[in-house]
Amino acid sequence: MARRITARSKPIPPTTVMALAIGAAAFGAIAIGALAIGRLAIGRVAIKKAHFDALEVDELTVRRLRIVERDATRPLR
Repeated sequence: MARRITARSKPIPPTTVMALAIGAAAFGAIAIGALAIGRLAIGRVAIKKAHFDALEVDELTVRRLRIVERDATRPLR
C-alpha cells in the first residue's frame, strides 16, 4: 500500500525576497522611464494637415515654411 508523503513548506529565504523586491523596483523604474519617453515623443508629433477659416497668431517661429494653395472645391484629405 502506497503512502502519500508530504513535505513541509520551507520559508522563503530573505535573499530571495530582497531579489524579488529589487527586480520589481527595477521593472517599475523602466516602466516609468518608458512612459516618460513616450510622453516626450507624443509631444513632438506635428499636425500634418489642418484647415482653418481664420487663424490669428501672436508669435510664430518657423524653421521651414511651405505654402501650397489648394482648390476650394477639393476636400482636404
